[in-house]
Amino acid sequence: MSCNSLDGALFHRSHLWIRPSAGSREAHIGVSDFAQKQLGKILYVELPRAGDHIEAESPFGTVRSYKVVSELIAPASGEVLAANQDLSKKAGLLNEDCYGDGWLLTIRLAESADLSSLMAHESYLAFLGERGR
Repeated sequence: MSCNSLDGALFHRSHLWIRPSAGSREAHIGVSDFAQKQLGKILYVELPRAGDHIEAESPFGTVRSYKVVSELIAPASGEVLAANQDLSKKAGLLNEDCYGDGWLLTIRLAESADLSSLMAHESYLAFLGERGR
């Protein structure tokens, strides 16, 4: 399955996406297509548990690939409602379906959560282009 874009997603400069649910404070978080390609074959994912709190701009887990161990930086603050348990059995879902079955967390956004610094898909693509110069 292709991992090129995701409707309604906002992107953090650390290459994670967040997609708020319409009409609620819930949101899904995952790794961007760019990030999963840069990481290569993903072997292991370490995530927080339901009930844990994550803070914007702070590490909340790690992704291990053949190439590197990379920290996951929260794009927003909130309470973890669910972590994708399928990733503990098949971390490669991040490579196969980064915007679908390879999601990382579902969170309840904190009242103070500010998504204004995050990028829409087009802005994120421009950000990636600037990094390549």
